This record gives sequence, structure tokens and C-alpha cells, in this order.
Amino acid sequence: MGKSLANWGERRMYTFEERKTYFDNVSRALASSELVEGVVQLGSGVIGYKDEFSDIDLMIAVSNIEDAERTKDFIRDTLEVFNPLYFKEKQFSKDIFLIIAILENGLEFNVSIVPRVLLSVQSPLWKVIIDKTGLVKEKMDAENEHFLNRPVKYNVGMDVPFEFVYCSLALEKELKRNNMIYALKMLEDMRGFTLLVQAMIEDKKLHQFKAYETLDPHFLQDYLATVPTEVTAENIRESACKLKELFMRVIKHSTTFSMDDELKKLLDKNESLDL
Repeated sequence: MGKSLANWGERRMYTFEERKTYFDNVSRALASSELVEGVVQLGSGVIGYKDEFSDIDLMIAVSNIEDAERTKDFIRDTLEVFNPLYFKEKQFSKDIFLIIAILENGLEFNVSIVPRVLLSVQSPLWKVIIDKTGLVKEKMDAENEHFLNRPVKYNVGMDVPFEFVYCSLALEKELKRNNMIYALKMLEDMRGFTLLVQAMIEDKKLHQFKAYETLDPHFLQDYLATVPTEVTAENIRESACKLKELFMRVIKHSTTFSMDDELKKLLDKNESLDL
């Protein structure tokens, strides 16, 4: 449900005190509901919020799987009190839901509803703030231990070096077709893979990671230099060459990914064709 967005950009601001007031009001409502077994705070709020633009991220635990949908409706009713500009509901499985509520002042609530048995830890930034049975903390501690002991904490689910090289091949093909838009898309995908590898090297939490300004400043300087100054084939090729050099430097420091010799030859061959 959307409401008027006129002049919203001018009003999009809230103070730390305002956010705390919203947080406290929602926490009291959740604690009072028999549907809610526990509440886990997620994200930067766990360590004090990054800045005045940080969202409120909560994970609501329910005891009974069959109560998940009813709890989702209760959460929506609770947030309706704040007269949000927009609501979005998502369903990730039969019993896991997410509600996104964007308030008039720009504050955003991201509230997931999860049966306690399905709780999981996706990053180190979590804190149990309500636990009526003690079982929520017990489950989160067990999931956290599992998270910390994983050899690779963040499974990206893809062969990143191959995908990088594949995008580089596609980029050159589209430049020869004079398809600048698709070539730019491939360049941006290559940039995304480079960021991903660097973030993993620096042990950043990949789950909804946005704090790119915290990455190594030398990397950031080189990374920003890969942005084309103009949309021409020559400039896109030049940016791609810089990006390939950066990717190869970065991946040498990765303990998760590596570039095998055959893939490296393919990248080198494609680069010689670029030139």
C-alpha cells in the first residue's frame, strides 16, 4: 500500500532519538504478543547503528511453524500504527516471511518472521533482545557457532573467476557488435565480482554488505579508476583492461578463489584481442 510521495525526498531524515523511539515502541508491542517467542536484532544497530540513515532490522521467532503467517499479519498491524508510506511483503518459503515498511521520514523497517527451528545466522551482527523461553538464544548460539566454524562463511554459490572471465569475453563480443549497453552491463558485472573477492579477503560480512567505503583505500582508488569516462568502445576497453589487472592482483590474495592456468590463458588471449 503506497501513500503520497510528494516532497518525500525533502523530508527523508530522522534522528537517532526518533529511531530509538520507534524501536522501543515496536519492541514493547512484540514482547506483549503471545505469538512472538523472541526477537533478534540484526545489522548495524547491534553495535550502535552506522549513521542516521541506518534501518531497523529485526528477526521475529515464533514457537510454532503454523503461527508464522498470523505473526506476519500481527507485525504488519503493529507497523501500521506508524502510518508508513509503503509496505512490501515477501515470502521466502511456506513459513518464512519478510515485511518492509518505509516511513514518511525515510526510516525503514525490515522485519523477518521465522519459526524458531529455522532461525539461522548470516552475519556476526545479531543480538537477541527478547527471549521468552531461553530457546531463541540457545538456537542462535548454536547457529552462530556453525557460522563461525564454516571454512567459508559466505558461500557465493558460483565460480567467481570463471564468471569474471566469461563476462570479459561477452564484453568484447558486444563491443564488436556496437552494443554499448550490454558491454557496460558486463563491465559492471566484472566490477561486482572484483568487489566480492576483495570483501571476502577483508573478511567483511557479505550478507547485505554495503559499506564499501570501509574497504582498503588503495583498492578503492584503483577500483574507481576502472569507471569509464565516456561511453565509447575505446574507453570501455580501457576500463576493462584496468579491471582485469585489478582482479588478478586481488585474487592472488584470496583463500577462497583461484585462477587456474587455462582460465588465465583465456583471459590473456581475450585481452590481446582487445588490444
